[in-house]
Amino acid sequence: MTVGRVLVVGDVITDVVAVLGGPLAAGSDTPAAVRVAGGGQAANTAAWLAATGTPVTLAGVVGDDPAGDARLAELAAAGVTSAVRRAPGAVTGTIIVLSSGDDRSMITDRGANLLLRPADVDAAHAEDVVHLHLSGYALLDADSRPAARHALRIGVPVSVDAASAAPLREIGATTFLDWVRGCALLLANADEALVLAGPGDAHDQALAIAAATGGVAVVKRGAAGAVRASADGTVIALPPSLAVAVEPVDPTGAGDAFAAGLIAALIGGASPLDALAAAHTLGARAVTTIGARPAR
Repeated sequence: MTVGRVLVVGDVITDVVAVLGGPLAAGSDTPAAVRVAGGGQAANTAAWLAATGTPVTLAGVVGDDPAGDARLAELAAAGVTSAVRRAPGAVTGTIIVLSSGDDRSMITDRGANLLLRPADVDAAHAEDVVHLHLSGYALLDADSRPAARHALRIGVPVSVDAASAAPLREIGATTFLDWVRGCALLLANADEALVLAGPGDAHDQALAIAAATGGVAVVKRGAAGAVRASADGTVIALPPSLAVAVEPVDPTGAGDAFAAGLIAALIGGASPLDALAAAHTLGARAVTTIGARPAR
């Protein structure tokens, strides 16, 4: 079945991923497996969408540096249509990811991602776009926020990934939820849901977020499945019994893969429960290898 194109808007990053061989020895040395590869929430989601066979275009910004060359080449090889602008004199963003088991911490230089502008979104939009997915990082950074808020009004259904708990906490739940009110779908992991909806179980958090946005909210719970709630009060849960069990190697990009699986399934006509299952399957695939993109 032919589906429409997804436009993904947001960050393109170089990931330096260190999968730690043990507890971090502060002030000393810790053995690790280290990989340098493409990252960025938006770019990762676009690559995973392409892996599902979904036509996808990415709007973002990289520098005119070797890292920018490498990131664009990776996206092209993955099957992503690039509407990524090269910014003269800018440096492509970089993240140092410290990964251990099912947890990871990130040290971020946003670089050229801060130069995203509304015109970049408009240049990437085409008639065959049926859905837009927005990386929450573009909203959380003041410099790229005008472009992100412009993307929310592009005229097609929009999904938003809440991105990261710490900057969400700094912005404040009320402000962020006001920005994304009217979006069709908001995705949050357990930490982000805690910021956006306060303490409680995933069922209540999803309902609260959906009520605030007027759309659908999905709270991701890792191996415990996921919960989907809509503004009309309907709740659907993917129980652990239907979740794919894997041995985690590196969780980097798992949420981006989940988002791609969910979007691809929904625009392909899947039921909400089947879409959650497809999303979890793709997310589980992502944690079995080092790095944020589909293994090639």
